[in-house]
Amino acid sequence: MAETPGMPEPTLEEQIAAYQREFQDLDPQIEQIVSALSRLNRRMNVAYGRQTAALGMSNAEWEVLKALVLSGAPYRMGPSDLAKRLGLTPAAMTHRIDRMLAEGLVTRERDESNRVRVIVELTVEGREKWLEAMRMATVFEEDLLQDLSPEERTTLGDVLTRLLRRVEHAQPDAGGRLSDLD
Repeated sequence: MAETPGMPEPTLEEQIAAYQREFQDLDPQIEQIVSALSRLNRRMNVAYGRQTAALGMSNAEWEVLKALVLSGAPYRMGPSDLAKRLGLTPAAMTHRIDRMLAEGLVTRERDESNRVRVIVELTVEGREKWLEAMRMATVFEEDLLQDLSPEERTTLGDVLTRLLRRVEHAQPDAGGRLSDLD
């Protein structure tokens, strides 16, 4: 079932049939759910990547902006805290911050209360880029979910949140990356 360049990805049904042929213990219902979630995640990441690229930034930069916004006003964090939050090595985080400094998305200053510590802060331009990315994502997400009723959206959100909590409980260290993707 290896993909050949230029060949379309097998349908979910084709993939499940091939898996069942090779592994008879497969539960096709579970495989359909897991494979659909995996494909949806991959395609959503591509869509978000196109949106951030249209704004002149990478998904990696978007992640830093998001982490700073989630930290709350005044949108500041230390590089090591950012690295931990994003599952990156300190070196990878420094590289990412350097790029974002050059683009005017963040500043990096010494902490006045502790001159050894460095603080990364979101700039006005960085916040505007984050807001524009959020506007674009909202349009995409509303379109994605347009065929679901409010009740179906609530149910789907509840079910996915339960699955996420189960994985987070079983794999508490899996929030970041296992390797640098920059």
